[in-house]
Amino acid sequence: MKTKVSLTINAKRYDIDVEEDFAHFLTYQMKQDFAFEGNNDLKLLLQAYVRKSLALYEQEKQMNGLIDRLKNL
Repeated sequence: MKTKVSLTINAKRYDIDVEEDFAHFLTYQMKQDFAFEGNNDLKLLLQAYVRKSLALYEQEKQMNGLIDRLKNL
């Protein structure tokens, strides 16, 4: 079932339709990065993007390290 998640950036409201179980996760994550009920500027959006990209980069490095270790067993 689809659920709508909304975020306001530069005084414009954006609505995103996502699956319900992902909507809970997404809402929690967005509340960590944004003024979820208020307006957000582009600088804040860019900072959140960079933080999430860094987290993804670190996860990929860890996964590749684990894969290499498993290959060497």
